[in-house]
Amino acid sequence: MTGGPDIDYYDWPGGREAMLCFGPLRPLVLLALPLFEEYNRTRTFAVTLLHMLAGRGIGGMLPDWPGTGESRVPTDQMTLAAIRAAYRALVDDRAPIFAVSIRSGALLDVGVPVVARWHLAPQEGAELIRELERQRSAEGDVAGNVISALSLAELAGATVAPARVLRMESDPRPADRKLQGSPIWCRAEPANDRPLAQILADDIADWIATCVA
Repeated sequence: MTGGPDIDYYDWPGGREAMLCFGPLRPLVLLALPLFEEYNRTRTFAVTLLHMLAGRGIGGMLPDWPGTGESRVPTDQMTLAAIRAAYRALVDDRAPIFAVSIRSGALLDVGVPVVARWHLAPQEGAELIRELERQRSAEGDVAGNVISALSLAELAGATVAPARVLRMESDPRPADRKLQGSPIWCRAEPANDRPLAQILADDIADWIATCVA
């Protein structure tokens, strides 16, 4: 495999989804983007981060989940259970995996047998719902997406697993490391931040080295 990205596919109990693959086969990072609108805001940044990890000899996968990206599953039929099933299927097929996530992507690796977890500004389900409610339009959609009642009910009680946690300095919650700068997921349009990606790539590389030592 080259530095990538290369397009690949994975199977899960509900069908087949696409993903981008970067770098070598081992060690291998599975990067989970945030759900809903933040997915679009962080995707370019995630690609940059995975390119940088590949340059450090670390492979990466950036999957579309059922109901996200180019998935054939409609957004209004997306459920947390389906995405977690797809996550587990991918991990079972490609193990061993290091779980890396951004924001609500941290909700996906719960209960999955990964080597270790690394979360950037992890977001519990209840916090995500509060943000979705603030974004809800008069027509009932959120940032142009119709979200099912089932999906909202699942998210209400969803929590994240223990992990190495990084947060921005503006976030008062505890973390293993605090980062300077503005949250890329809060920007009005999809953006990139190469200096931040370099910092995160170094942190992930050091974390993986510690895990396998």
